[in-house]
Parts: sequence; C-alpha cells; structure tokens
Amino acid sequence: HEHTGDMEVRQRDGVTYLSYPRLERESAIVHGFSTRLGGVSEGCLGSMNLSFSRGDNPENVLENYRRISRAIGFSVESIVTSDQTHTTNVRRVGKEDCGCGVLTPRTFHDIDGLITNEPGVTLATFYADCVPLYFYDPTHKAIGLSHSVEAMQKAYHTDPADLIAAIGPSICQDCYEVSEDVIEEFRQAYPETIHTKLFYRKPNGKYQLNLWEACHQNFLTSGIREENILTPNLCTCCNPDFLYSHRASHGKRGNLAAFLGLR
Repeated sequence: HEHTGDMEVRQRDGVTYLSYPRLERESAIVHGFSTRLGGVSEGCLGSMNLSFSRGDNPENVLENYRRISRAIGFSVESIVTSDQTHTTNVRRVGKEDCGCGVLTPRTFHDIDGLITNEPGVTLATFYADCVPLYFYDPTHKAIGLSHSVEAMQKAYHTDPADLIAAIGPSICQDCYEVSEDVIEEFRQAYPETIHTKLFYRKPNGKYQLNLWEACHQNFLTSGIREENILTPNLCTCCNPDFLYSHRASHGKRGNLAAFLGLR
C-alpha cells in the first residue's frame, strides 16, 4: 500500500479507493474516498465519475456506484447524497432518506453537509479540489461529512474531544493560488502566529493558501484533539490522472465522493 499521509490506497474488485487505517479500526463505521480508477465512464469523466450532474450517462454513474459501494463495503441502497452547494447548511438524515440522490431524486437542496446517527445509512458528498471532512463520534455513534462540528454537537451532544476527524484529498497549498482579498479574510479569521503556515505571498502579488492547515486549525479551535486529526497529504490537482481536479482539468471532469456510513 502506498502511503499518503494518514490515508492509504486500497484496491478491491478492480476498484481503487482511499482509506484511513485509523478509521478502518473503528468497527461501527464504513468509509472511503473514491479515485478516478475502476469505473465505466468515458473521456474527461473517465472512469469512476460519481456525479449525475456533469453530463454523464446515468447508467454509467449507477454502475460506478455499484462498483465503489461493493469495493468499500456498503449497499447502494444505503446512500444519501448532498448537493455540494458551498453553503454551510448541514442536514440531519436517516433511514427514510436512503437512496436519495442515487436511486431516487434528491428531496432536499442547498445542503453542503450531512450528519446521522442511524445505522444502515451511508453519507456521500462530492469533490474535485474542495476539502472533504469526515467526523466520527465513537461515544454517540454519530457521523458527519460536513464542515461543521457544531451540527453534531447540537444534534447528538457530541463532545469535540471525542471526535476522530479526517481531512480528505483536495487541492494542496502549492496548487492553490488565490488573490489578496481571499487572504484578507484568512488574515482576520486566524491568529497572526499561524499566518506563515497558512499562506505565502509570491512575487506576482498572488498568494498560495493552505486549506489543509486551515481545516487543521479549525479542528483544534473547535476542541478536537491533535492525535485524533487525520491528514491526506494527497493533492487532487497534482494527481489529475488519479483524482478529478477542477483546476487541473479547467472544469472538464467528473466528481469524486467521500463515503462515511454507520454499519
């Protein structure tokens, strides 16, 4: 197994996916992150595209779901998907939502994150450079794929000190050029002592931003313990043949998915 930060590459039934050994030890959950490899989609969507909204043949996408779910170890019927709208809206879902966004049309919209504490539900959210975040609360047997610990605190009385939190494959600092106005927001949101870790300025006046470090700091601030934070060390944009990248492909791409379920 190649080593990529806290993630490892796994292959099963001709499907290549990514997994955290630390989360594999937690018998109550099933998890994984897809790669481009092992599906049936073609062209710039090749081959494991998991989005129905990027012009793919729906039959191909469904077959991809069958393959990835079999490889990671959950049923297609158990999946609930979000629609990645870059909002901060988190939805609590349950058994009644299963199949939503894959086997049946999604009944909710404008939802970026999902949480549940119901066994037999597999959460799925989509990416192609943005940062996936996984949360598992072993005390309350609750999970989340979202950017918010607060939603789990409210819904399940999660204590952040109990959480295992993982950052998924996404765009790295060297690939992520942003303008001064974006950096200004980060300057204000984070203490000056960590600014050098978060971004650096280039001669052209643009900046390179470290989203992994930003998430890492958010985790610590919300009370998650350092030893419970898992990192990817794997960039979508540096590996465009292995992972879909919006930047690397200039938007001609499929979607990767993060999966997190309660058995």
